[in-house]
Amino acid sequence: MNAYDFSRLNVLVVDDSPHMRQLVRKILYAFGCQAIHDAADGRQAMSMLQKHQVDVLIVDWMMKPMDGIALTKQIRAGDLVPNPYVPVIMLTAHTTMQNLLQAREAGVTEYLAKPVTPRGLLSRLHMVIGNPRPFVRTNEFFGPDRRRKDSSFYEGPERREDPDKQADVFELDDMEEDAA
Repeated sequence: MNAYDFSRLNVLVVDDSPHMRQLVRKILYAFGCQAIHDAADGRQAMSMLQKHQVDVLIVDWMMKPMDGIALTKQIRAGDLVPNPYVPVIMLTAHTTMQNLLQAREAGVTEYLAKPVTPRGLLSRLHMVIGNPRPFVRTNEFFGPDRRRKDSSFYEGPERREDPDKQADVFELDDMEEDAA
């Protein structure tokens, strides 16, 4: 059962396949989303991001002329979009560990393998809304914290710190949880 009210969620679906965009739209409608926009590639998505407030992006990896990785990097750069913190869910058939790491380094928030299932998409939406990760800015990276929270890590006074890797952490509070 869905614990969130997605009726006010603005979603942008970016995929070069009209069939995949239609499938994802139907799944989102079934979840209660009403404001769903779509784009056929990264360039169209950048244009949409400048015109519409978007709460979540669902992005394919392989598109031309601008793929999902280039789109995510451009969003995280923040020069051309009003919200560089927007969650990006990468929906792709390219699921090797190397691709996952490349997406993470680009600033992708969540990764979902095709073929898409309603359960998988709902799980990723719950993650970006219910458990948003703080954003980290370093000289080489800006995006969601790449580490998952794990309470089993040692937090005591003997914990080592890396003095060369100072990072500013920004909390995301853009999205409200409408938990029941």
